[in-house]
Parts: sequence; structure tokens; C-alpha cells
Amino acid sequence: MKATIASTTCLWVALGAISAHAETVDVKYRGLVDLAPFACQDITRSSVIHRVCYDATESYMLIELGETYYHYCEIDKTTVDGLLAAESIGQFYNQNIKGHGARYDDRDQLFRRIATSHSD
Repeated sequence: MKATIASTTCLWVALGAISAHAETVDVKYRGLVDLAPFACQDITRSSVIHRVCYDATESYMLIELGETYYHYCEIDKTTVDGLLAAESIGQFYNQNIKGHGARYDDRDQLFRRIATSHSD
């Protein structure tokens, strides 16, 4: 019985430690973003791209280039999957994501949609 209580207590302490240290990142042109709704992957095979985080519900991607996070809106999962699976992740990013303007970069549209969904 004591072992069960001790195990349960350790589990609750561990869970409390996880939730107490939620990760946020500072995103250029956006500010602090909580990573709780994102699935993040550290990238080790690129000299420029270090991390990709994707929120499938909002079709919203964060990408760490060097030491700076950038965000992309309305980006579909197929594109993110292609980025992560690409032989050259940097080349895929440059050809398919970077510089596509309003296609993925419409910050105002995303902010309006999020504000509307949270005002109900």
C-alpha cells in the first residue's frame, strides 16, 4: 500500500513539474507563443533550420532559423510533412515556403480568426 501511494505521489509531482514548465518561444513579428498546442521536432540535419513546430488545428507553423523563430499561417500538413521529409530541408523551405507571401504569411488573418474563436 505504501509503495502504491509513493508511486502515485511521484507521478503527481512529475506531472506538476511538466505543467509548471510549459515552453514558450519568442516569435519574430508575433511575440511569445505557448508551444502547448504544437507538435515540435528538433532538426539536426540542417545548418540553418533547428526546429519545426506545427499546430494542425490552426494550420500554423513555427520554424527556428538560426536563433530566431518565424511563423507561417494557413500552412497545410502536407507541406509541413514534405518539409520534414525532404532530403534538403533548407532547399524545400526556400522553394516551397519562404517568400510565398500571403499564402502562408497572413498574420492579420490568423490573429483575427484566433481572436474571434476566443471571444465566444
